[in-house]
Amino acid sequence: MRMNWISSILKPKAAVVLVVLGLCRLGMGQQVSLALLQPATMNNMAMEAGAIEPAPMVKPAETATAPEGPGDHRFWDRENSVLFAASAAFSAADFVVTRDNLRSGGQELNPVTRMFSGSTAGLAMNFAGETAGVVGISYFLHKTGHHKMERAVSMLNIGASASAVTFDLAHR
Repeated sequence: MRMNWISSILKPKAAVVLVVLGLCRLGMGQQVSLALLQPATMNNMAMEAGAIEPAPMVKPAETATAPEGPGDHRFWDRENSVLFAASAAFSAADFVVTRDNLRSGGQELNPVTRMFSGSTAGLAMNFAGETAGVVGISYFLHKTGHHKMERAVSMLNIGASASAVTFDLAHR
């Protein structure tokens, strides 16, 4: 029985290794011209002797700047600043309402926040980390060119915090 368990794990891994090795073979099939590997002095001597210089295999790319489109903007523009401020405000409100509910005998429904709900400092650290995480994820999405998603992260956090505050206030 033990051999069946081990062989069921090793068979898929062996297949993946074989596929990866097969794909690596395609990359190794590319060849480089020996003329490109010779030092510049050898090419100059060949030109003086009347030999034809080999054409380079790859032409150098010219850098071009992309025109600014409607999605290009600075990270700390007005809209992001307002979204981050709203996100921080709703996280602070969520912290206050959650702390009051926990002090009056309620319980935290969010399993991640529940780990930090043992102390006020832990709960504050959770909500501050949540706000910092929103800014960090937004910055990453901004740098990778996902400008709509960059703003959607803040909006999603605002909606989640607003719904948590509303729920906590309704169930006092």
